[in-house]
Amino acid sequence: MTSLQTPPPENREQLPELNSKEPEHCPGPQSEQAGSADACQTCDNKDICTSLPKGPDPDIPLISQRLGSIKHKILVLSGKGGVGKSTFTSMLCWALASDEDLEIGAMDLDICGPSLPKMLGAATNESVHASNSGWTPVYVSDNLGMMSIQFMLPSEDSAIIWRGSKKSGLIKQFLKDVDWGELDYLVIDTPPGTTDEHLSVTTYMKEVGIDGALVVTTPQEVALLDVRKEIDFCKKAGIKVLGLVENMSGFVCPGCGNESRIFKPTTGGGEQLAKDLNIKFLGSVPLDPRIGRVCDSGECFFDLYPESPASDAILEVVESLRDEIEGQL
Repeated sequence: MTSLQTPPPENREQLPELNSKEPEHCPGPQSEQAGSADACQTCDNKDICTSLPKGPDPDIPLISQRLGSIKHKILVLSGKGGVGKSTFTSMLCWALASDEDLEIGAMDLDICGPSLPKMLGAATNESVHASNSGWTPVYVSDNLGMMSIQFMLPSEDSAIIWRGSKKSGLIKQFLKDVDWGELDYLVIDTPPGTTDEHLSVTTYMKEVGIDGALVVTTPQEVALLDVRKEIDFCKKAGIKVLGLVENMSGFVCPGCGNESRIFKPTTGGGEQLAKDLNIKFLGSVPLDPRIGRVCDSGECFFDLYPESPASDAILEVVESLRDEIEGQL
């Protein structure tokens, strides 16, 4: 098997930036009539659209075939950075993998800030290997494998300075080339916002289907503002919102076990937002400072601190999430 240490090439299907608003009755840049339809004759982008590859993306059937043996596919979204989305993703993966009858995969789509390998305890010298069946995930336990660009970097501190087309190319390779095998759950961690990574993964997985999105927020209004945009993105992209979880809803003292508010909600927090937008509220998770320590060491929080209120809260959220997903069947 060959070790892969170089980033993927540019994604040829990425559309270039267009010069103006499309004309009325525009057939679309990927249409067979792009550049030649009547509406194209007065459009500034005629030459660009004429030169683009036509028809459907030939890699979409390959992605559908590769992911066809995965029962459930979940996106973890936040909208706002710093709400503990990747931390919660790692907790979700640990909680699902605690059931030895389940096979779990974790895909880290935060291209510029890949943190899941550290949080899930992957060795810093791990690298991605390729064989005839595809790229092999890095396994952090017997039933939990993961894929991240971190495994392809020459050093742990290397910066990723890529435009959108390269990001999209790597995401396509993660979906098309990684040999996940048969999984019960594939958890996909995304960066904050609604950017290239979100558009790429939803477009490439449209045929195979996504069960839905788990949205993470914190109680304060400054986080809820961006979460509203993320939920609007899901509606426009046709992604079901499986539920909203409020992270850091309180502080748990490791000594006495008492819980107090740090980020006091001014507009009702995540629970009120879920009611306003008619989505399911999965629960609130208090902040336990020991969560940060176990993420730094790549250990499972539930195994080390099962008595913490945060452990109970996270496990209840995961149980509600599974009920929501499996209730769709």
